Order: sequence, then C-alpha cells, then structure tokens
Amino acid sequence: MAKKPSVLVVDDFLDGREMVAEYLAFRGFVVSEASDGIEALELARTLQPEIVLMDLRMPGMDGWEATRRLKRDPKTSHIPVIALTAHALALEINTAREAGCDAVIAKPCDIGVLADSLLKMLKKGPQAIDAAFAPDKAARQTRATRRTRR
Repeated sequence: MAKKPSVLVVDDFLDGREMVAEYLAFRGFVVSEASDGIEALELARTLQPEIVLMDLRMPGMDGWEATRRLKRDPKTSHIPVIALTAHALALEINTAREAGCDAVIAKPCDIGVLADSLLKMLKKGPQAIDAAFAPDKAARQTRATRRTRR
C-alpha cells in the first residue's frame, strides 16, 4: 500500500479549515490542522508534513511570520509552504514569496484542482501549483465559463 501524503492546513477560520481538511482527507491525504501560526510551528516540527497550506492573515502570529520561522528552522525548512489566502493582491503575493512561501493560491479556489495540484507538486515541485493557479489560467477559465452560459 502506498504511503498517503501528509498536509498541515493552517487557518484561523474554522469552517474554511475544516472544509479543506475534510476534502483533502477524502482525497487520501493525512491531514493535520492548526488554527494559528504558533500551533503550525509546533505541529510542523513534530509531524513533519509533506506540505503546509498556510493562511496569511491570522491573529497572533500571522502566516507570513510562521512561514519565515518554518523556513529558518533546519527541521522544517524543506517543507513546501503554500499560501492559501483571500487577500491575493500583488503586494501580499510578493510579501508571501519573500517570507518563503513556495506558491500562493487565492481563495476561494477549486478544491478539487487544489488537491490534484498538491499531488502533482509532491512529484514535480511547487511549479505545479503555480501552473494550476496562474492568474492568466483563471481568467481564461472564467471567460470560458461565461461563454458557455450564454
């Protein structure tokens, strides 16, 4: 039996965190959850997940600082951190990248595409996430959806 991929989902918004966690578990991931940056650091060090999905705006230690600390720690620096944020403006995306995020995904997103992209990322690296959620691709999909509704 193949090893199930592990992911740590970090988000202070319980409903959003649970929705992502439950879907990823359904898709075969081993999922852990954290509600803030401090808890994320502790769980990442202990559990060594293969991926961290990190919300950026959280009370207390935000996702930017948690990511910086994960990337500075030799025990966790190898873990890809994917920012999953509702605030995906250019400044925040750049700041997330500077903090050490390997990719940035805007919420809301297609959770099925997210799960598929995480699996691809484990094989090909973070560029699989960027390719799946590139702004120009999202724009093309939106235009195609509008055309099919007419």
